[in-house]
Amino acid sequence: MSDFFFGTDLFSEFDRMQRQLSSLTGGLPSSLRAARAGTFPLLNVGATDDSIEIVVFAPGLDSDAFDVSIDKGMLTIAGERQPMHGAAGVSQSDEPTRVYAQERFAGKFRRVIELPSNADADNVKARYSNGCLAIIIGKREASRPKAIAVQ
Repeated sequence: MSDFFFGTDLFSEFDRMQRQLSSLTGGLPSSLRAARAGTFPLLNVGATDDSIEIVVFAPGLDSDAFDVSIDKGMLTIAGERQPMHGAAGVSQSDEPTRVYAQERFAGKFRRVIELPSNADADNVKARYSNGCLAIIIGKREASRPKAIAVQ
């Protein structure tokens, strides 16, 4: 008899195997794409011909809560998310709330992203709206694609 049994849901088996492999490596992410579950804030990173675009998903914060910096090719996004009071975030009385489950992250956070060598640290824009921090980093002029006319 085989040691492998795949039930009706092959994807759940792949997920189980990935969790087992992750536990063997200590659960350490090997890159941004392999960030641990529960990492806050979540990010999307992409690029166009002219810029590198990062979207940080951090609902419930003010724009002042973020500390964004670039140093030696590393983009750092840091800040702190304050805890909510009461189990639902709104206390109905002065009585302390006994929390049975808490899934919303509260506390200090820090994400560091290595930028490509063509990122222009002098051409950065950041805007926070609707729970998303959009960071657009321009690319150096010399690294942009150029069309060459053939004669």
